[in-house]
Amino acid sequence: MDDAALLRFSRQILLPNFGITGQQRLAQSCALVVGLGGLGSPVALYLAAAGFGRLILVDHDQVDLSNLQRQIVHDTTTIGQPKVISAQQRVAALNPDCEIVGHTARLAELDWRAELEQADIVVDCSDNFATRFWLNRVCYTTRTPLVSGAALGWEGQVAVFVYQAQQACYRCVFEDAVVEENRCSENGVIAPLVGIIGSMQALEAIKVVTGIGQSLANRLLVLDGLQQQWRTIQLQPDPACPVCGYSLHSQA
Repeated sequence: MDDAALLRFSRQILLPNFGITGQQRLAQSCALVVGLGGLGSPVALYLAAAGFGRLILVDHDQVDLSNLQRQIVHDTTTIGQPKVISAQQRVAALNPDCEIVGHTARLAELDWRAELEQADIVVDCSDNFATRFWLNRVCYTTRTPLVSGAALGWEGQVAVFVYQAQQACYRCVFEDAVVEENRCSENGVIAPLVGIIGSMQALEAIKVVTGIGQSLANRLLVLDGLQQQWRTIQLQPDPACPVCGYSLHSQA
């Protein structure tokens, strides 16, 4: 680590439980960030700022004027650009030493196994359950830790899935049959909420990759922004889960 890096990351290195070892772990790590909207904006910025060595950014959408109320990685000058290109420019300006790989195709169209084999962690910042369920399934297959976040209206939630025995996966918590699709474009969202949840996702990603502290594995953290109340829900694996149920049951 050269003098410039030591200065750039000095406030993290000063942490007794982090130090140079934690910083070097980040520098050697790759995060796959899916979605560069309200959640993905702070995630991409904070992971790059914190010193992740490589980011794989995935989003098939373009920047729209209505995005700028909450998607802070983009700005007025990038309206009409692919979100991946817009985010790459901002992240590269923040930390030019972070290697950034961008994909403007839909995630399902990519060689997901090749991407996940490169990633030490996946951060799900998507806005639809189809993508969330799909990511959970492939992360379970490759045993890649997944940091999940969602925000709508005044409420948000964060969870971590590490796919170990006797721990729930995303599909254990949310069943296909009972999920109703809600999006910001239809229901609205208060701007700082996605910043809070996205920042929490970035923090959890850092903790999981460095092995520092206690992650939100097997817990769901829920924020009621209107009442400013947090609550933690302990998650339970579902033996009948079509993704992980057989594995969890067989290892019981």
